[in-house]
Amino acid sequence: MIYKLIVRCLFLMPAETAHYFTLNVFNFFLKVPGIKWLVKRLFYVHNPVTFLGIEFPNRVGLAAGFDKNAAYLDVFQCLGFGSVEIGTVTPKPQPGNDKPRLFRLLKDKAIINRMGFNNDGADAIVKRLQYRPKGLVVGGNIGKNKTTPNEDAQRDYEICFEKLYPYVDYFVVNVSSPNTPNLRALQEKGPLLAILSALVALRKLKSETKPILLKIAPDLTESQLDDVVDIVQQSGIEGIVATNTTISRANLQTDQATIEAIGAGGLSGKILHTHSTQVLRYIYQKSNGNIPLIGVGGIDTKNAAHAKIEAGATIVQLYTGFIYQGPGLVRSIAALPVA
Repeated sequence: MIYKLIVRCLFLMPAETAHYFTLNVFNFFLKVPGIKWLVKRLFYVHNPVTFLGIEFPNRVGLAAGFDKNAAYLDVFQCLGFGSVEIGTVTPKPQPGNDKPRLFRLLKDKAIINRMGFNNDGADAIVKRLQYRPKGLVVGGNIGKNKTTPNEDAQRDYEICFEKLYPYVDYFVVNVSSPNTPNLRALQEKGPLLAILSALVALRKLKSETKPILLKIAPDLTESQLDDVVDIVQQSGIEGIVATNTTISRANLQTDQATIEAIGAGGLSGKILHTHSTQVLRYIYQKSNGNIPLIGVGGIDTKNAAHAKIEAGATIVQLYTGFIYQGPGLVRSIAALPVA
């Protein structure tokens, strides 16, 4: 009830303003003696699960895009998350797309964003990661700068991979955001296999092997999903994050005029759950369960999270559901039994 009242007040602000206002307020109060202990006691559930050789404190992760710059890791650990996927990180800092670029669809409990990989750049983010909180698993979601042509994209991924390698626990290659021009063209088999194979080759030079996953769009055809399974197996990466936001606007309750006024962007939220879970299940079955999976998309209840787990996911990630439901959702999912 209290959270719903807070959300109602926050929703009076523009979405992006409310996002940073809330995080900064939390960050401030966590510095008050005793508050961090109290918040963690309320929301944090230690229920470990092993995934990709890493022990996650619980199976609930924060999806990429929420803490792009690794600036609020303490906050999210206190609010119950066992892992946070930072980014998308690009080699150089970039402001992202013009504002406004984040929109709420209240009737659908959904969000449309066209942020455009706004982030502080790899160097600044690495400095923050040197002080990351103990006990939190951190993934590095990496991408290319908007000004980098696709033919040079591989180099951008390599730069981010090298810079973040000592400071994150796993990597996610993002070629599926709809908000960077032509980025999704890199999901085609040729360029994608080249990028992933290059990162695997770089990893062989390291003293420690860290998992690499691929984040895919929910808008791929079955033929393209078959290619993705082949690419994962051929390249030697470890897993898949399914799925990113969708460019579809089907079956929304929000009126068409509002949707058209918002314009382009990736849609996330409850409406994505069924389709993203179908994609997850398809990959699990196509690979005979041999590709480790992180499930994300439309999780707003513990039952929705359980559906992802039943479809083949080991770890689940929240974004939009967390905005609408709050940290109580994290706690309820984290408490689900671990086989």
